[in-house]
Amino acid sequence: MSFGKYILIPIFIAIQAFVMMLAAPYLKTFGEGAEGLLMWVSFQAWAMYFLAGCTVKMGLKTLAGYLGGIVASVAIFELGDCLAGGAGMGGYWGYAVAVLIVVVFVISMEKVPGLDFIPSWFLGAGVFFGFMGLKGYAQNADDHNLAVYTNIAVPELVACAVGLTYGWVTVTFRTWYEAKVGTPA
Repeated sequence: MSFGKYILIPIFIAIQAFVMMLAAPYLKTFGEGAEGLLMWVSFQAWAMYFLAGCTVKMGLKTLAGYLGGIVASVAIFELGDCLAGGAGMGGYWGYAVAVLIVVVFVISMEKVPGLDFIPSWFLGAGVFFGFMGLKGYAQNADDHNLAVYTNIAVPELVACAVGLTYGWVTVTFRTWYEAKVGTPA
């Protein structure tokens, strides 16, 4: 494919990114100055769509992994809170032991069809931990509750779904366009 025909693909992707960025100022879920973080999750998930193989099936596995990472993060917070307080381990050690235990379950998901795309578990967990830290909840066990977890998990999953959808649109457009103009043999 000549560069003149190819250039429409990067332009299309750039327009997608432009539209996504136009939405950023309206996403104030995490407070003033944090609007770009949800866009960051969307861009991250968009890239994950490609890393996962550009299929709807793997896109759904990616979304399931983000959700699994969130659940694993909540399990770490809750178990860490219990261990830090109840076992007298101190905050740091309680959370370290919680990570040790929960990660065994996360990696074991490699054997569960539909939940076996482990990189998305780690990204989902990393994003969740980051947002918990942004709000200051990671240091305050009193704020570890369903409302806090939900207020972080829902926007993260929505942003992930947006990014995965953008990935699907990108691949769908590119496949259609390359079939229309022809690609080199």
